[in-house]
Amino acid sequence: MKNIKIASAQFENRSGDKTYNLSVIEQLAQDAAAKGAEAIAFHESSITGYTFARPLSKSEMLELAEFIPDGPSVQKLIELAGRYKIAILAGLFEKDADDNLFKAYVCVDQTGLIAKHRKLHPFINPHLTPGNEFTVFDLYGWKCGILICYDNNIVENVRATRLLGAQVIFMPHVTMCTPSTRPGAGFVDADLWKDKVGNQDVLRAEFDGLKGREWLMKWLPARAYDNAIYAVFSNPIGMDDDQLKNGCSMIVDPFGEVMTECRSLDNEFVIAELNPEPLTMAGGYRYIQARRPELYKEIIGAAHDAKQQVSWLK
Repeated sequence: MKNIKIASAQFENRSGDKTYNLSVIEQLAQDAAAKGAEAIAFHESSITGYTFARPLSKSEMLELAEFIPDGPSVQKLIELAGRYKIAILAGLFEKDADDNLFKAYVCVDQTGLIAKHRKLHPFINPHLTPGNEFTVFDLYGWKCGILICYDNNIVENVRATRLLGAQVIFMPHVTMCTPSTRPGAGFVDADLWKDKVGNQDVLRAEFDGLKGREWLMKWLPARAYDNAIYAVFSNPIGMDDDQLKNGCSMIVDPFGEVMTECRSLDNEFVIAELNPEPLTMAGGYRYIQARRPELYKEIIGAAHDAKQQVSWLK
């Protein structure tokens, strides 16, 4: 298996402006391809925007959503992938023939759609339907998976995707800098973004603290380490509707080490060259071989106790 060069990008999307967002995706994909990247990953709902969808009615969501792969946005991605000779991964809202709505993330190359993942744990809008399948696919000789944002917070999803063969898991997000029960969480003042150059030191401190990167680093490296996978994390920078996001798109190796990371306050991408050797050298590879599923398959697979279950939708 040959090494593969993958880019992870951050950019400031515009709510509902597919034309603009696709133009940024095109520019970053072109630049990444020119620097040798064979694939580039963008954030969750990078084509449509994300947070603005909170109050949309079902009819408004259906108007925003597209069929996959025949809708114009995915067809545009395929065109761009062919033009610049790079696989592109990006997110949008999907609809089907029965007017079901999904949060989707696709991988395309010049030949067409390679893979589509429907978010297993969608929220943001009450009309979204959960996906019910894990996603593993071939990309340039590597086995890859996709898990969207909250999907990655459920450790079983990452392990299941790994057990299905994934060596690289693309983890598109729109996350951080929002209130939560975790200590230190909260919004970052959106007014700071109006003069991001003058406020860059304050923004970086906020983005790197417990509202942002410090929280991310409590769990993201563990997902890569425990499962001996490369984690390709993508996240927007700047305003997403009324919320300020901190970027920090990065690629983490199977040892849980950050290989490369976006650190500017601008649209940006970083590239890492993935080597197959760490996939079997890292501790997670041995841990997977040492599992004793007969001890816990009924525990892990057991249904929730409805009296104790806490809804992740709230």
